[in-house]
Amino acid sequence: MFHPLKLILMPVLLDYSLGLDDSIELTVSVGDSALMGCVFQSAEEKHVTKVDWMFSSGERVKDDFVLFYYANISVPVGRFQNRARLVGDISHHDGSLLLQNVEEADQGTYTCEIRFKMESLVFKKAVVLHVLPEEPTELMVHVGDSTQMGCVFQSTEEKHVTRVDWMFSPGERAKEEIVLRYYPKLNASKGYPQNWGRFQNRVNLVGDISHNDGSIRLQGVKESDGGNYTCSIHLGNLTFRKTIVLHVILKEPRTLVTPAALIPEILGGNQLVTIVGIICTTILLLPVLILIVKRTHRNKSSVTSTTLVRSLENTNKAHPEKHIYSSITTQEVIDEEESSGKPEATYMTMHPVRPSLRSAPPSGPLDNKSVGGMPKSEQAF
Repeated sequence: MFHPLKLILMPVLLDYSLGLDDSIELTVSVGDSALMGCVFQSAEEKHVTKVDWMFSSGERVKDDFVLFYYANISVPVGRFQNRARLVGDISHHDGSLLLQNVEEADQGTYTCEIRFKMESLVFKKAVVLHVLPEEPTELMVHVGDSTQMGCVFQSTEEKHVTRVDWMFSPGERAKEEIVLRYYPKLNASKGYPQNWGRFQNRVNLVGDISHNDGSIRLQGVKESDGGNYTCSIHLGNLTFRKTIVLHVILKEPRTLVTPAALIPEILGGNQLVTIVGIICTTILLLPVLILIVKRTHRNKSSVTSTTLVRSLENTNKAHPEKHIYSSITTQEVIDEEESSGKPEATYMTMHPVRPSLRSAPPSGPLDNKSVGGMPKSEQAF
């Protein structure tokens, strides 16, 4: 009996190992929600006793608990405590997990294990979660333009969307208005009549409902369309919500374009080339400019010196006697008279003592040279 038991256990272990390798990938943005399915398909009615969700980032050997279900109680664990919850129907072997407000650190592999009562069989499924940067939750659009607002619920399982709602509020405490409602049973988008809503004929559903995509497109944006737009995707009792803030910008008035106004724009395209050319030209011409300035300065100095010398020469020529006579002193006049060959003047100069009147002067040539009894030399004085 040992060999038949061995043959029975081998397929079970083989399925278990195949379940580990057959993983599903899911991509979600930061801040959104991710639905990771874990459903055991079986025609037999089995009683689920335990569900475990484990997380591995690939960096650590030990896995972290995300959530466990036991004795009809679901308990999220650790940093997933306020963001993870079991949303599957346990009675239908569904242990799907909803992870809300996804963070960048949530990227990794999530493994689900479902155990059944009175059975050693363990159903195991792995989901590889990829986390992208947060998508913009604020949009800016000009008046008259169109804009698309995305609302996608990421899930590994094909879930049946029961309803899609888009609501608008101009402020936080303002009353909400219905933008669009979609009912899959009617297979059409239902908007409020024009007299009930101002978004009539301006909003279209552009998302693929079969892939949980409820994105819309708003056309002919008005200034009054600015505010908060909230999307709600309903999957039975499960609801996914996302809010987008729309900012409406007024278009600038058009001005007449003249050729003069186009000049800055043309120059702006080659601004970098122009600046580089000016800088290079300045560097090349700088030594030449310095040499020209130095030569100009030297020429000006030479001309100034020449002019000053000529002006002094002209001044000297205009007043020659003044300079000559001003340099002659009384002593020089006396010297000139002494050098003229007059011994009388020299004799009188060397002997200033006058002769006595009582003594008669000798007769001779000196008498002829005296006038009125006074020597000629004294008369000269």
